[in-house]
Amino acid sequence: MPEESGLESSGSAPDATPEASVEAAPTGPNVEFRAAIEAIVYAAEEPVTVAQIAAAMHGEREAVRRALRELVAGYEGDEHGVGIREVAGGYKFYTKPQHHDAVRRFIKSLQPPLRLSMPALETLSVIAYKQPVTLPEIQEIRGVQAAGVIKTLLERGMITTAGRKEALGRPILYRTTKEFLMRFGLGGVEDLPSLKEFEALARAALGEDGIVPDEPGEAASGGEPAEPPIGDGVGPE
Repeated sequence: MPEESGLESSGSAPDATPEASVEAAPTGPNVEFRAAIEAIVYAAEEPVTVAQIAAAMHGEREAVRRALRELVAGYEGDEHGVGIREVAGGYKFYTKPQHHDAVRRFIKSLQPPLRLSMPALETLSVIAYKQPVTLPEIQEIRGVQAAGVIKTLLERGMITTAGRKEALGRPILYRTTKEFLMRFGLGGVEDLPSLKEFEALARAALGEDGIVPDEPGEAASGGEPAEPPIGDGVGPE
């Protein structure tokens, strides 16, 4: 009988151990908490801040920061083609630079060829690096009329409107779109190369046949293109 008692005693010990382990577990972000934050960053069109995540998760900001640090570290390995990084005061997913060529090839295979004139590319580069920017500012930088080119870029989905500038006449502001990022294989505008390298990037994205000297109507002067209705723009608002 004492031997049976001993067996019962030794058998109960393992049952107690997990309970003790659970009670001693740290109170920081768990796997589900971290996974939910990962999903939020993935779903957000714009960089999402710690405060926004904490409000959505009803969690402490320090716990959110800890989870984000773990996520950033977890995506650093070469086995991942994407990562999470801090940009513009928030966090967002991005495509790693070493995979930009593959992304460009994939996007080109899915979409009809895009043709842009050299004036359109020059204007697009101004918008990409100076955004949000107005038509008068673009024309001052380029030294030529750009209304026709702006119309082309709007039609091709490379740019969209971004409100109006609080200045005389309240001119329309323009910025690049998500379509632009996808076409050029970029994770975000922060991935843009130097201005000198932009043409090379464009040739890689569009191909030699995708860049033409001029297109009819682009050189025509005139007023600013009509602002599209709210919701018609391509990309995040």
